[in-house]
Amino acid sequence: MTDNARETPAPFGVRLRTAMDAHGPLCAGIDPHRALVESWGLTYDLDGLRTFTQACVEAFGGHVGIVKPQSAFFEVFGSGGIAVLEAAITELQSRGTLVLLDAKRGDIGSTMAAYAEAFLGPYAVAAPEAVTLSPYLGFESLRPALDVASANGRGVFVLALTSNPEGPSVQHARLDDVSVAGSMVRGAATENADAVAAGELGSTGLVVGATVGSAVQDLGLDLADVGGPLLAPGVGAQGATGDDLKRVFGDALGNVLPASSREVLAAGPDPTALRAKATRTSEELAALLR
Repeated sequence: MTDNARETPAPFGVRLRTAMDAHGPLCAGIDPHRALVESWGLTYDLDGLRTFTQACVEAFGGHVGIVKPQSAFFEVFGSGGIAVLEAAITELQSRGTLVLLDAKRGDIGSTMAAYAEAFLGPYAVAAPEAVTLSPYLGFESLRPALDVASANGRGVFVLALTSNPEGPSVQHARLDDVSVAGSMVRGAATENADAVAAGELGSTGLVVGATVGSAVQDLGLDLADVGGPLLAPGVGAQGATGDDLKRVFGDALGNVLPASSREVLAAGPDPTALRAKATRTSEELAALLR
């Protein structure tokens, strides 16, 4: 931890809306997995990771509203990989780009509180603007992260409906006729109520796959009720179309952050080509989400 807490910024939702208005809705991923790093002609080691990441920072920093590094692909390389990730977060932020760290942390009690301080607290090292969380110990198990994020102008994205084949066995399950996914929608809506009342985008988002088909309708969910950002993996290489986005998100389209990693990153390793691909993708997505 650092010695001094930072000044608390405006709420994450407010800053995210400003970034989306300026740069479009794309959430560009930084996913340095082995196959992609090697496809760029780089070695899959710390030097290759550093070169890959720096190209992404140069391409996206100041040109994309929000960038999502996948923490696991940096953690593979131990402390050296974490140092590359921290440097990337800091440089992206210095260029005016928000960072959503895809870490999917989730636990209870003091452990969840420690995760909250590590990623969202006032003394966190290279703290991102937001982090993904796994809520499958119950939405309220995330309370330490929700409260720390709120107190420090940061945000969270809670897994709600994922597109992996195993997801429905948990997320569609019901208790007292409320699905697990529905309880996430309710929880996020409650967290965002004050921001919505003020006419702002809330800072508690959900992760809803763009390829979940009719699940939102089947479960009787209204994603417009969330009042916060909706991260939508599945765009691009995973095949989600504009029609998929409209079917899944309905009246909440204006709050959707389509996430694209592989399709954009395939334009590398040249940062200029990467930037051009990200810009085109964001423009195309903005047109689809109107």
